[in-house]
Amino acid sequence: MEFTFLKKSYNNFSLKTLSLLKKFRLTEHTFMIIVAIIIGVLGGFAGIGIRAMILWISEFSFRGGIHFLDSVLNTSWYWILLIPAIGGLVVGPIIYFFAPEAKGHGVPEVMEAILLKAGAIRPRVAFLKAIASAISIGTGGSVGREGPIIQIGSSLGSMVGQFFRVPSRRLKTLVGCGAAAGIAAAFNAPIAGALFAVEIILMDFAVAQFSPIVISSVMATVISRTFEGDFAAFIVPKYQLASPYEIAFYFVLGALGGLAAYLFIKGLYFCEDFFDNRLKLPGYVKPAIGGLLVGAIALEFPQIMGVGYDSINNALYGNMIWYIAFGLIFMKIIATSITLGSGGSGGIFAPSLFMGAMLGYFFGSFVHQLFPSITATPGAYALVAMGGLVAGTTRAPITAIIIVFELTNDYHIILPLMITCIISTIISSQLSRESIYTLKLVMRNIGIKEGMETNVMASIPVKDVYRTEFDHISTSDNFSQVVNKVIRGRGVEFPVLNPEGNITGIISLDVIKDQMFERESLKDLLIAGDIANTKFDTISLEENCKSALDKLRLHHYEGLPVIESENSKKIIGIIWKKDILDAYNKAIDRREITSSLASSIAMKSEEPQVHFLEGYSINEIKPPRSFIGKSIKELNIRARFGIDVLSVKTKEKWGDKINAIPGSDYVIQKDDRLVIAGEIKNINILRNLD
Repeated sequence: MEFTFLKKSYNNFSLKTLSLLKKFRLTEHTFMIIVAIIIGVLGGFAGIGIRAMILWISEFSFRGGIHFLDSVLNTSWYWILLIPAIGGLVVGPIIYFFAPEAKGHGVPEVMEAILLKAGAIRPRVAFLKAIASAISIGTGGSVGREGPIIQIGSSLGSMVGQFFRVPSRRLKTLVGCGAAAGIAAAFNAPIAGALFAVEIILMDFAVAQFSPIVISSVMATVISRTFEGDFAAFIVPKYQLASPYEIAFYFVLGALGGLAAYLFIKGLYFCEDFFDNRLKLPGYVKPAIGGLLVGAIALEFPQIMGVGYDSINNALYGNMIWYIAFGLIFMKIIATSITLGSGGSGGIFAPSLFMGAMLGYFFGSFVHQLFPSITATPGAYALVAMGGLVAGTTRAPITAIIIVFELTNDYHIILPLMITCIISTIISSQLSRESIYTLKLVMRNIGIKEGMETNVMASIPVKDVYRTEFDHISTSDNFSQVVNKVIRGRGVEFPVLNPEGNITGIISLDVIKDQMFERESLKDLLIAGDIANTKFDTISLEENCKSALDKLRLHHYEGLPVIESENSKKIIGIIWKKDILDAYNKAIDRREITSSLASSIAMKSEEPQVHFLEGYSINEIKPPRSFIGKSIKELNIRARFGIDVLSVKTKEKWGDKINAIPGSDYVIQKDDRLVIAGEIKNINILRNLD
């Protein structure tokens, strides 16, 4: 009862808000700008909040000050070993029981929501992701804070969009606004935030609603700078290109960055596979085991704990030993892979920056020792390689270039940074087709490059399309009976069932056709079990139409048997290729029509309309004065004008009440709005009536 009351209160408040917006007759663009400002402010405060939580937890865990690495070095060895395990022990149940989306680095989950759920993210994700990530990072998990802030911002954007009931294509833009706000708040980098949203989250530089994303990013940066100051995340020494010949070394550095990025991607997903599929323990226990392993590594390499910004600054200023930097590249890959693979929560941005700084410092020490007159100091190479690792792992070189530029506010690094990022992206792409984000989606059979069609198929469950009525053949039927059933049947594939109703094979029309002329001689020699194809595939109700279509194409079938469960042979129906394609077309039509109609109606157009067939449209109009006070039956609208009244919107105190499919006795009122469908010429006649 309490939940029902809260839900009703939320709906009433939402309707009041929408009514207020309608009162001011906001245009669509103005509406999106206002909402983008709200999301940017929320994203900015979220970034401040999670950083404060991480600092508080790390100070509590390691009893130190603002320099995390110094605190770890002053901690007893047994606490270094145990604190990450304790953190994992707390985080595991939170993620396992309340929000599985909060597991890992978060960005793939946001991309999945964009691709499959039209941008809808559960509101609880923002809150639980903040808690889980703060505990993981604060107790020494080898992850970054940027990924969680991105997911939290995206969740806030989705939550605001769902509150205002925006259509799906606008909701995706608002998720992008949240992601941009997250990056901007995390790095104090508004340009990088906007580019990250369109290059990685929305995967579309031609996105129509780019201005709201920019505004959210700017607002988050304003909030961050107001409360935490306007400063670069890394303060680096002045850098200059020592010689034109030095450019050649940055080509090599880019190649090394691409190789390191590839190792990171493979290491991360190897650990995820190991903990998810090979380690047979409850999911809520695994983060504790991962934390214990990270603690063991930290006994020898304490720099790998937490976000690692202290170690990055040491590399940038040359306060590092080259062979330690070299070892930390691989130790960080292992530690971050274990933290995320075991089920911890955090991002991969900071680890990528860390690996890049260590790789650049090692490489810079080597070339500077050999060619001191034509090369910069190792810190310069560390700075440039940070962008190279980010570009190689995310496959977003433009975002990587801008992030490092905004982190340092040093224009002199642009040329070597561009070369290193592009070469790293090329090398990493050659070694692994997918980025660190998209590989997780591909492993979940979510299409990235195939476009919307594949993802629409994946969103349609088999249970909504299959037919329970189907023709079948018994294993004991003789050849003549088989032919008769095939001739009378309605399909081209027929499942062969044993007396228990389990499928044992499939007989297709092509097989029968080849032997039709020998029907009389074979009728007593062959039974269905002899000619059935026993190498067949089935599908269960838990699977989707994309999986069904893939299996149909593989076997060149038109229909696929549907079974009770994955391990069962009990057939309950057939799913046909034609029905799948019909369901897909309906889903596409429904998305386009409802999205366009909702957008045009919700965004305060005076007389919104949607064209759904050539010469036909759906319109929302004011009723002519001659209609007021008369019933739909009395007006006989369909017969007189060839128009169908789909619904009537009645004006009430807190918003519009929609009377879907009104009865013929409904009497049209002065303030009503009619949603009608029909030929455009007939709608124009009706609109011009007095």
